[in-house]
Amino acid sequence: MCETGRIYVVGIGPGDDRTMTADAKAALQNCDVIAGYKTYIDLIRDRFPGKVFMESGMKQETERCEACLDLAKSGKNVCLICSGDPGIYGMASPMLEIAGKKGFDNVVIIPGVTAALSGAALLGAPIGHDFCVISLSDLLTPWEKIEKRLICAAEADLCIVIYNPASKQRPEHLKRACNILTDILGEDRCCGIVRNIGRDGTYSQICSLSELPKQDTDMFTTVFIGNSQTKVSGNRLVTLRGYQP
Repeated sequence: MCETGRIYVVGIGPGDDRTMTADAKAALQNCDVIAGYKTYIDLIRDRFPGKVFMESGMKQETERCEACLDLAKSGKNVCLICSGDPGIYGMASPMLEIAGKKGFDNVVIIPGVTAALSGAALLGAPIGHDFCVISLSDLLTPWEKIEKRLICAAEADLCIVIYNPASKQRPEHLKRACNILTDILGEDRCCGIVRNIGRDGTYSQICSLSELPKQDTDMFTTVFIGNSQTKVSGNRLVTLRGYQP
């Protein structure tokens, strides 16, 4: 009987090799199989020649986890990759859930740099104080719940980071979110967007909340909405923490 392998759920960061952690690189170099969504596999394929790659498309997350579990039980060490961090809208949760139901506990979660952090660095310091992260994807979360979270975050004066602001199936979601937030925050609230973080065509822009719906956004865009202490300093978006100069 072969020895059981291990599953590493690896956050590869925003896509640039320089922002991948040393632990992530080591796991990818030492594993037998690298599994993941095709777009993410394409980001790293050339960096790990000789590996066996198992790629799949969107909405196949459960099948991907089950395939990784089967490979690990056969003795393979498998890396299941995600962009950013696997614990933030990534594969850590479903992999642990599926493995737990099957009594398999040899799963290691390797963190990565999520878009809230890498995008914030490009804009300046927009999440320098308390902040929250909200996804506008209603594929798994009802829109009514997303609306409530937006309202609560705005009323709490949190800096807000929005993931998945728009897609071909959801072209109006960011506009709907901005309408909700404008009623509470006003049109002049400082905002910013970053697209294709760490990849070709990286783009960032500072704007007001009233200008935000007009920005070109997609699934590779991260949106930042400041709190009442956020301002534009030079060409940077900065949320003040209250230190006195």
